[in-house]
Amino acid sequence: MRVIAGTAGGRRLVAPKGDRTRPTADRVREALFSSLQPRLPGARVLDLFAGSGALAVEALSRGAEHATLVERARPALAAIRTNLDVADVADRAEVVAADLPGALDRATGPFDVVFLDPPYGLDRHVLATVLERLRPLCAPDAAIRVEQATRAGAPPWPADLLPGRARRYGDTTIHEAGPTEG
Repeated sequence: MRVIAGTAGGRRLVAPKGDRTRPTADRVREALFSSLQPRLPGARVLDLFAGSGALAVEALSRGAEHATLVERARPALAAIRTNLDVADVADRAEVVAADLPGALDRATGPFDVVFLDPPYGLDRHVLATVLERLRPLCAPDAAIRVEQATRAGAPPWPADLLPGRARRYGDTTIHEAGPTEG
């Protein structure tokens, strides 16, 4: 796993020890960031279920101003801190060691780009609660991306998030959404 582009392009990232974290494949990250590139310079990023932190690190490498990464697993937190240091972006990141959805009560937006990469076995009710609590933290034109197993179907979008395209990459699908008006 590596940073694909930007100031830290080519630097190797570490994955958390164990099998509880499933890092986003390089080709999926490349496609994801290709679509988001115009939004990244100066953006504030929220990375939920951050895992290795690769999504936030990539965003910071490509010009995001700040990233908040939320993760609860200790091995993943250690990998996140290592990856932020390796990419030399730790000074523009905040790591929140907490469970979701509770951690959202302490987050301060607005966020321009939001990533959610929940564990494949996560209860849909937990994901629904996280998505419901997300809207007040989003900038009016925020880009929200949810990565999940293709077999899981569409995320349980609340009424105040407008679903967009779903892009399939083998067993992984990236679902797009943004806030509704108002």
